[in-house]
Amino acid sequence: MSVEVPTLASLQAQGKKAAVVFWVGCAGSFDDRAKKITKAFVKILNHTQTSFAVLGTEESCTGDPAKRAGNEFLFQMQALQNISTLDSYGVTKIVTTCPHCFNTLKNEYPELGGHYKVMHHTQFLKSLIKEGSLKVEGGSYKGKRITYHDPCYLGRANKIFEAPRDLIKKLDAELVEMKACKTKGLCCGAGGAQMFKDAEEGDKEINIERTEQALDTQAEIIAAACPFCNTMMTDGIKNKKQEDEVKIMDVAELIANANNL
Repeated sequence: MSVEVPTLASLQAQGKKAAVVFWVGCAGSFDDRAKKITKAFVKILNHTQTSFAVLGTEESCTGDPAKRAGNEFLFQMQALQNISTLDSYGVTKIVTTCPHCFNTLKNEYPELGGHYKVMHHTQFLKSLIKEGSLKVEGGSYKGKRITYHDPCYLGRANKIFEAPRDLIKKLDAELVEMKACKTKGLCCGAGGAQMFKDAEEGDKEINIERTEQALDTQAEIIAAACPFCNTMMTDGIKNKKQEDEVKIMDVAELIANANNL
């Protein structure tokens, strides 16, 4: 089944504009696992007849990894290029499935002149439910035991704790919390550009510690809301040889699957 994804350039050629730009991000564009999250979210956008578009090949990395790794010069180069592109299309509203992109676009682009209303996809999905364009029933997730991992740049950095949890509750699932959650949530181990470097010496990898906390809840599904967290938790589950028993799913995938999209 083909997925309809308009670009800002194609809409502009038709004299049209999109109400919201879906910022796909590097992981959502190139990582095979994260591409499934991208597709799930696009299916929901199409299902709800949301007016959206992507930048396509005009989208570049937000510069988050460069900034976290200490290369401010590269970050500003990448950011200014993106701001120039976004402004050329008159973009005002952006939604993204990546908390790293979300945090950078929302909190760090304004000081370089990039002013946009930026939403994480869990916030956006909640708004679609509130306005009535998206209806969610539990489907195959009804009664399932689900735990939710707070991404650092969504939770502790931007205080967005309830939107993803509210979506999980809409599935008529049993939401069970890990011992370290919300303001005390533990990093998956990939934040701060750690995804792209070797682990430092220690007794245990952070993602293994976090996976153990998730497994302690005896959940059937670990819900995530970040492609990097998804990767790290998936690696943790494989390390524990639990991949047949426990699934790692983005909240958008849960909603799309529950609606048979």
